[in-house]
Amino acid sequence: MPNMSLKKNPMPSQDPKVRARNFEEVALIPGTDMFFKLAPTTSSFASFIQELTVKPRPVAPVGIGINYYEEVTNKVIGEDIQYGFSLRGTSGGGQNAPFWFTNNKYGLGPIDRHTVQARAYISRAAEVDSLRAWRIGYGADMAAGYGNESEFCVQQLYLDVQWQMLRLSIGQKQRASELKNEELSTGGMTLGVNARPLPQLRLELPEFWAIPGTKEWFAVKAHIAYGIYTDNRWQRNWNAGTKNFYTQNSLYHSKALLMRIGNEKRFPLSLTFGLEMACQFGGKGYNQIGYRGEQFEGEVKLGGNILNAFFPSGGDVNDDSFTNAAGNHVGSWHARLDWKGKGWNVGAYMDHLFEDHSQLAMQYGFWKDMLLGLEVNLPENRYVSTLVYEHIGTMNQSGPIYHDATVENPLQISASDSYYNNHVYGSWQHGGFVMGNPLIPSPMYNSYLGMPGSLNNFHNRINAHHIGIKGNPTPYLSWRTLYTYEKNLGSYDRPVKDPLKGHFLLVEATYKPKKLRGLGFSAAYGLNHGSLLGNANAAMLTVSFDGWIRKYN
Repeated sequence: MPNMSLKKNPMPSQDPKVRARNFEEVALIPGTDMFFKLAPTTSSFASFIQELTVKPRPVAPVGIGINYYEEVTNKVIGEDIQYGFSLRGTSGGGQNAPFWFTNNKYGLGPIDRHTVQARAYISRAAEVDSLRAWRIGYGADMAAGYGNESEFCVQQLYLDVQWQMLRLSIGQKQRASELKNEELSTGGMTLGVNARPLPQLRLELPEFWAIPGTKEWFAVKAHIAYGIYTDNRWQRNWNAGTKNFYTQNSLYHSKALLMRIGNEKRFPLSLTFGLEMACQFGGKGYNQIGYRGEQFEGEVKLGGNILNAFFPSGGDVNDDSFTNAAGNHVGSWHARLDWKGKGWNVGAYMDHLFEDHSQLAMQYGFWKDMLLGLEVNLPENRYVSTLVYEHIGTMNQSGPIYHDATVENPLQISASDSYYNNHVYGSWQHGGFVMGNPLIPSPMYNSYLGMPGSLNNFHNRINAHHIGIKGNPTPYLSWRTLYTYEKNLGSYDRPVKDPLKGHFLLVEATYKPKKLRGLGFSAAYGLNHGSLLGNANAAMLTVSFDGWIRKYN
């Protein structure tokens, strides 16, 4: 192909002709038109002159300036604010509200069969400042109603300050489980979406950050956080009139490090794996029981500090001579393998829960307890968009025997892990809701299960199968359904005579009219059946409205 000669509009002290070889790039200047032709050769004449019109940069909306070179804007924190209102009502029959009405709602699911809840929020995501080095996000979310665990609560109140990929988050904010579909999964084993968020100070890489020099083949995501529990009143009311132990003003810590290997731009397969750990520590204890069964009188200051929480160490006030790590420690090993096709993808994942070092490593052989999942996202169609299957097994727990080494018998057996339970803090819960996976029934069900006022999880040995499906028949109509079957053997400390079984169903449809922008209507039907949580069925209706304040496209 002959050489190409490009001519720009002449400018002072600039040669009007620029030579370019085959396929050589020539920079365009916004607002400056380009004229070009094929240069003559020994076998062909020069081509006609052709013009390329180069439009100027678009004008930014009023009040916004754009620096294209630095890729920043002067957008301010009063812009791109989203707000919303919703009103939800449930009604039905049975012993409890349907399981999937109550659980995985960040602690706001209805407890009773007949409930009403109003909710309002306002938020600005830090992601809207995607062209800025510094980004600001914030949110406030409140709920009030009848028949819920709390008549009024501040659900979210937070400020996010981000520089490049590093974010500092202050306050309480709802966060999805790692590596799972929030709408269809049963949730994370350590940090799920079942309980209300805790106020915390959190430093994080909220999205995967490609490690420089790896050509995006290696990326990491991480966080470290410290916070405080806010369920003091709930614990006092729950334990009123009993001698059950409980705590007040306890503290919270979590951390995680995930690594992704793979570059979907170059190869469809990627692997993500990592570690997530959390701890409840400090605060004050009441009705505490010693290692040998003795009961402490009055208020007891509980052990642990921020270093003991970060590096599991120290000891609790009732450990006696058998010192353990201070606080209630839990954690998960995560792994997920994804294959991304053209318009579809499939992912297989694992979430292995551990309570101590025996399951953190493989002290007693290969792990037997874990959540295993498969997620399939189908090509665009009118019927089904996403399918999720999960199996959750917690039957083993390192075996039924626990024994601390003594002089008489120096053998240490760190089994009988009793998932989510703790001899100081009761269980891994906040406001009655398990903070991990809700298929291990939360303390709020203990009254129905025959242990009123207790904070412990007495039914943590489970074998469950779960299916979640959703679809979008039209841009304005969506649906999802969840079905779970669970077999529960109680716990090693309190086994049940016969296995308890439960079937939990949810069918939900949401309609957002095209001509009524922002308005949404949702209808759902829920069902419980079996000996685990009894029989129940109910309907839920929700009306919502979402809008924007000063949103610029």
